Amino acid sequence: MTLPAVGCRTKSSYLTGLPKTGPTGSVVDPGIGKALPDDGNKVKSDDVTGTSFADPNLRKHWPRDREIFQADTVHFDFDSSIIKSEEKPKVAAVAEYIKAHASDAVEIEGHCDARGTEEYNRSLGERRALALREELIRLGIEASRVDTISYGEDRPAVAGNDDAAYRKNRRAEFVLEKHQNLVGLNSPVQNNDPNK
Repeated sequence: MTLPAVGCRTKSSYLTGLPKTGPTGSVVDPGIGKALPDDGNKVKSDDVTGTSFADPNLRKHWPRDREIFQADTVHFDFDSSIIKSEEKPKVAAVAEYIKAHASDAVEIEGHCDARGTEEYNRSLGERRALALREELIRLGIEASRVDTISYGEDRPAVAGNDDAAYRKNRRAEFVLEKHQNLVGLNSPVQNNDPNK
């Protein structure tokens, strides 16, 4: 059985929109969406009360370092945004680094393999990035220091249409956003992100 796909074929990257917050941090008109699966580690709304979300353009000119967290890439099961227990130490390592570098932030990029529609994969990549964002918040990182973006299937880690390639492409990557006022000529962090 063949199902036709409907929608745009434009492949544009975008920042994941975050809900607007009121003066006390409460969400204003969040809309309706699919809930993330509850694996028992979900951040409760009481845990993040009063946290504000950063403007997605706030750090767009900050130097980015993709290499520092390269070993901490989190991989997911097919059609899942649940963080596997063996992947959680990677998230904890990122959280510890961000805690120790108070002026820096992190962007989480959600990715998928090539199966599924472009729209579905963009949504799944977003759910993966948001699941990791929730985990970082649970580990003590301020919500305003975590940005998310979904690339869906647009930026595969490896080319191929076999199980090995699919496994490597079902992932989320952390990108360090280095505070621009602290980066100088002698800094070890320069903008080494070829995608920006």
